[in-house]
Amino acid sequence: MRELVLHIPDNLDFDDQKMTVFIAAKLYEDGKLSLGAAAQMAGMPYREFMEVLITHGVSIFNYPPEDLDRDLASIESRHS
Repeated sequence: MRELVLHIPDNLDFDDQKMTVFIAAKLYEDGKLSLGAAAQMAGMPYREFMEVLITHGVSIFNYPPEDLDRDLASIESRHS
């Protein structure tokens, strides 16, 4: 992993760990990281990170609608 140095305003009530978790959650929400990769970035076990996502209002089911449509069509064609 690469390292990034951020300059965070002193009045922002986020320690380094909270900021890392926040960024990992946002990257997951935006579809830039998988759930496992985001949990690893946050330095948390997979299940613990899932709980954190919920507290941040991020759905753990981050599945684009077009992927769901494609997968459902594929399943339907196999069972026809």
